Amino acid sequence: MSATALLFGSPNSGKSLLFNRLTGLHQRVANYPGITVDIAKGTLIDSARDLTLVDFPGTYSLRPISGDERVAAQGFKRMLEDSQLETVLCIIDATRLEKSLHFALQVIRECRRAEKAVVVVANMTDILRRHAISFDARGLADQLGVPVLAVSGRTGEGIDELRALLEQKTSATIDSTDASRWLERNDRELAEEAAQLTQRFGGDADVLISSHARLDGFFLHNVFGGIAFFVIMYLLFQAIFTWATPVMDAVEAGIGAVANVVVPLLPAALLRDFTADALFGGVGAFLVFVPQIFVLTIIVGILEDTGYMARAAVICHRPLRMFGLSGKSFVPMLSGVACAIPGIYAARAVDSPRRRMLTYLAVPLMPCSARLPVYSVLIAAFIPAQTALGGLVGLQGLAFFLIYFFGMVTALIVTAVVSRSRPAGPMDDMPFVLEMPPYRVPSWGPLLRNAWNRSRHFVISAGPIIFAVTGVVWVLGYFPNFGADLGASFLGRIGQFIEPVFEPLGLDWRYGVAILTSFLAREVFVGTLGTIFGIEGADENMVPLVAQLQSGEWTIASGFALLVFYAVALQCVSTLAVLAREAKSIKLPVQMFFGYGALAYGLAFVTYRVVGMLTN
Repeated sequence: MSATALLFGSPNSGKSLLFNRLTGLHQRVANYPGITVDIAKGTLIDSARDLTLVDFPGTYSLRPISGDERVAAQGFKRMLEDSQLETVLCIIDATRLEKSLHFALQVIRECRRAEKAVVVVANMTDILRRHAISFDARGLADQLGVPVLAVSGRTGEGIDELRALLEQKTSATIDSTDASRWLERNDRELAEEAAQLTQRFGGDADVLISSHARLDGFFLHNVFGGIAFFVIMYLLFQAIFTWATPVMDAVEAGIGAVANVVVPLLPAALLRDFTADALFGGVGAFLVFVPQIFVLTIIVGILEDTGYMARAAVICHRPLRMFGLSGKSFVPMLSGVACAIPGIYAARAVDSPRRRMLTYLAVPLMPCSARLPVYSVLIAAFIPAQTALGGLVGLQGLAFFLIYFFGMVTALIVTAVVSRSRPAGPMDDMPFVLEMPPYRVPSWGPLLRNAWNRSRHFVISAGPIIFAVTGVVWVLGYFPNFGADLGASFLGRIGQFIEPVFEPLGLDWRYGVAILTSFLAREVFVGTLGTIFGIEGADENMVPLVAQLQSGEWTIASGFALLVFYAVALQCVSTLAVLAREAKSIKLPVQMFFGYGALAYGLAFVTYRVVGMLTN
């Protein structure tokens, strides 16, 4: 019979990193409270036992406030009633012992009531050792009456001992005197005991507090903190072009070289055309921009790992309140820069239901990684690749920053308008409380692995959709005249039928078709255009999509209009599905889909007219 062990702890205690080490999985890890927003399960690796490990979202208390805390607290109580639950691993942060012990004592009390075994796992002890801070795990274990293990999820210290403990079948052995001692204590008494235990068994952590306070004096300063925030955000988006361009060029050259070798070897003309146009022209055009997703994931991961993300949330709290949001909305919004789906999940950490709903409205307007290929190809096509300061600053990177900034500003305007039309509830005036995690050096191994997994997942999830769409587009564009005249093909006839809708934006039917197909997923836009231009240039060698766009008849005004359209339009089926599940209603995602679609078209039309007048 299989058994279960539960990993339970406060936010930012290192649960997910320990879970990854014990199971070999790759749960998201970061130095920020509330990163784990769903329940993860895995099996203890290299074990003779059939032991399932369950990683719950972090919670500061068993009396929850936010959505993710509610998931954790309610799930914990249900798990205690499960006959398969064998052990509760209570993960605490050894560098913040008093607060962690208060939570651990609550967990021990509930486990005593349910007669479940509990093990206290004191994580991050490597930081204590680095600063010569003592921690008496054995003495604390004797006092608590439960095992206490000192471990480091980062270095792997103590993991073998923890694994050996899990290999043994454990049971809760509690005498009646000990049980009554635990069951009779209230939360206030537990808090007093946590303070006493910290003084007896934990060392002086003032050295950690003072060093963090000096850094916070700068990053949370009323003036310098705001300046640092904008500089960091600008460098983030500038780096997407600067760091990724050499790899993108290498990928593009590699795809072109492989195509020039493979395509001539194929026996049939039909197969050659399909491989060149749909595979190398369509899917290949999409793959060129994957390095930017890798770089974006690394940069966001650095912000999380260093502890800056929480500081940025504090800096943004006051301005975000003007738009109906809170500082806790910042993290889901910035998570949405990588992907809207984890950003929507992360909105569970927003305490107020009203502000959580407004956060749902804002997250899809964040410039997610699915928009990256679209932005990249458009910016590269009509923004000169001029740089300054030795290549550190470039016009294309600046354009990237501005279009990202535009999406964020649009999100704030939308939430401000909606918040003023909805009455505030009793929970909307709750104070903004956010734990400041300690500053830490990024863990480069998990950081790079997470960026690689994110990029691989993006290719695996989007690749089949792009292949299917580009295949259909190629068939419609190739027949009935075998690619001789794209305008007379089935695709051309469909495009010309819908062309009047996109003509006011200065776009012909080819771009209209690409926009329609991208309603399945934004990144399909690039693959569709690559396939269409591949059919048109069937007699030529493989030409990069950007070069084909630059040689076309479109204008800078049309390019800006497309950028604005994709910055606002909600074109991701997966995002709509997750929104419906989290909001527990299909009404909100439907309203957002049509509302953002109409807003995107209107803003794109205005942009086309204004830019057209300025450039003529």
